[in-house]
This record gives sequence, structure tokens and C-alpha cells, in this order.
Amino acid sequence: MAERLLKSVSVRALKGAKRGGQYRREAMIAYGILIVGYLLLQLGAATGLIGMNLQGQFVPICVYMSLAISLNLVVGISGELSLGHAGFMAAGAFTGVVVTRVLEGSLGFAPARLIIALIAAAFVAAIAGFIIGIPILGLRGDYLAIVTLAFGEIIRNFMNVIYFGLDKNGHLLFSFNHAIDGLEDANRVITGPIGATGITKIATFTGATLLTAFTLFVVLNIKNSKQGRAIMAIRDNRIAGESIGLDVKKYKLMAFVVSAALAGMAGCMFGQNYSTLAPVKFNFNTSVLILVFVVLGGIGNIWGSMIAAALLTILPEALRQFSDYRMLTYAIVLILVMICTYNPAIKARITGIMAKINPFKKPKDGGGKTGGRKTGGSKSKKKSGKEEA
Repeated sequence: MAERLLKSVSVRALKGAKRGGQYRREAMIAYGILIVGYLLLQLGAATGLIGMNLQGQFVPICVYMSLAISLNLVVGISGELSLGHAGFMAAGAFTGVVVTRVLEGSLGFAPARLIIALIAAAFVAAIAGFIIGIPILGLRGDYLAIVTLAFGEIIRNFMNVIYFGLDKNGHLLFSFNHAIDGLEDANRVITGPIGATGITKIATFTGATLLTAFTLFVVLNIKNSKQGRAIMAIRDNRIAGESIGLDVKKYKLMAFVVSAALAGMAGCMFGQNYSTLAPVKFNFNTSVLILVFVVLGGIGNIWGSMIAAALLTILPEALRQFSDYRMLTYAIVLILVMICTYNPAIKARITGIMAKINPFKKPKDGGGKTGGRKTGGSKSKKKSGKEEA
């Protein structure tokens, strides 16, 4: 029995893990998409081919790509369904707002404030992910999805009852469930359900692209590490993984916390791109939207989720000319893409076309077949020689 379990892990998980060449190929495609997309969008903005409305989507495109990549660590690599990603995004966004406002008077260099805010947002979101992950990662499937959805809503509603402000000396003030008295509007940082106001926008397209590259670096290295192979082994066969000594809860918690930290960093970048930020932005619909990016791009497919996030962020803005029919057209396009992606016949045809144009495809070596024929011929000649003798 133990041998069969061990064989199940080694064959289904370890053989399916990415080898060095496949890892480099996946990394080249993902980084290539990011770099080419960045250059094309910058070129389009510089030449006037891309309007101001679409230029305003540059940072959100990178943010949603980072969120899709980080969620793929849980949904695709760990094999768990999470619907609370928007909650970690909210924790990172409001943490970043508080940190940048506190540092605004003492640190004038905006990129330095942004980097510190990203680190703080990752730390707070990771703590939230750790606290949430300990009691719930024993659940599976729909139960885990429901509980993560509930915790995501708890985080969002917690943001509705916290108040932050700055006094005359620049010291941070905090209040729970009631407004801070005696503060001018300019000194209010977060005002309960109204959210954060007066944010100095310091997020840039270049900074958001670097954040996406960092998220790619973390997720790809985890996926192709010893820990990543253990996570995928547990995903494929939990009982077999436990039988050979893998700590299931430890590895699942690791993936969940890292994903939450990366979502917090993406939320921080998102918050620094707007002058006002309300908790209602991080509701259930945002979590579902991020999950759609992952499913549409292919569960476990990192660069596929990047493309899906970029297209589904650009598409509503590109369809704005259709006015009332904009979201209807968006829904129809989404359904058609899902059908084409998951229809076996269409998928096989697309795979065949991609195989023909694949630059990494190696030519087949026919030497073995020729050698086989020669061997067969020599054997037949020996036999005929014996018969004549």
C-alpha cells in the first residue's frame, strides 16, 4: 500500500513538475509578455495612439495582472478555491494609504515612500492571511471558498469602521467605530465608509510593471522549487503526500500567506493610483473578477492569467463607445472566449496551430528509426547466410 502511494506521488506530481528547460521557457514567455506589453503601451501613449482614458488603465492593468498571478498560486498550484483575495487587496491598499500619509512630511522622495508602503502592505496582508489561514485550510472545495469569501467580506467591513487621522504634530491618531473629533478634513486619512481621501497619487506605470515582475519572480520560483513541488504533490494526492511525511497544512499555509502578501502589495499600488479610495471597491465582485482572470487564462497557467487580466481590464474601456450595450458585449465576448478555451475540439485545433509555430520546438531525430532498419537488415542477411550453408 505504501509503495502504491509513493508511486502515485512520484508519477503524478514529481514527474509533472517543471524541469529546468521548461521553467526557463515559462519564465521567458511571461517576462516577454510583460516587457513587450510595457513597451507597446508606452509607445502608444508617446505617439498619441492611446487616449487618456485608456492611459488611466495602465496601472490597474498591472495591478490586476499581479493579483491574477498571486491568486494562481492558491487556485492553480495549491489547488484550493479562494474567494477572499479582494480582502487582502483592501488591507494592503489602506495600509499603503496610511503609511504614505505619515511619511509625506518627513520623506519627500515619492518612490521611497511607495517602496516602504509596499513592504508594510505586504506585511499586514501576510498577517491577515496567516490569521485566516490557520483555522480554515483544513477545509476543502466549496466549504473553503465560502469561508474565504466570508473572511474577505469581514476585512472589507472592518475598513468601514476604522478612522485614521493626523494631529498638528503629524502623529497618527486612530479610532474604532466613531469619527475622530477635532480634526480638519485635510488631516483625516481614513474616514470609515467614506474611505481614504486626499491621497497623493504616486503610483506610476513603470512602478506597477516592476511590481508585476516581482510577483512573477516570486510565484515562478515557488512553483519550481522544492516547496512548490511539495505543494503540487499535495494538490494531486493529499493522502499520498501525508504518507511520505509532507506537512500538508504547512505547505498550504505557505502558499496562502505568500499569495495574500502579494495581493496586499498589488492593493497598495492600486490605492496609490487614485485620490480617493472607498472600501466598497473591494467587495465580492472584485474577488470574482480576479478568479475569472485565473480561470479564463487557464488554472495554473501564469502567463495565460496575465493575458486574461490585461484583456478583461482593457475591454470595458475599449467598448465604451457602445454605451448601454458595453457590458452586454463584454459578457458575450467573455462567454465566447470561455467556450473556445474549454471546448476540446477547438482547444485541440488551437494547440495544433501553436505547435506548428512554436519557436522552442525541437526537430525530430530520425536516426533511431534508420538505425533500427539497418539492424533488422543485417539480421536478415545473417539468417540467409546460415540457410545457404
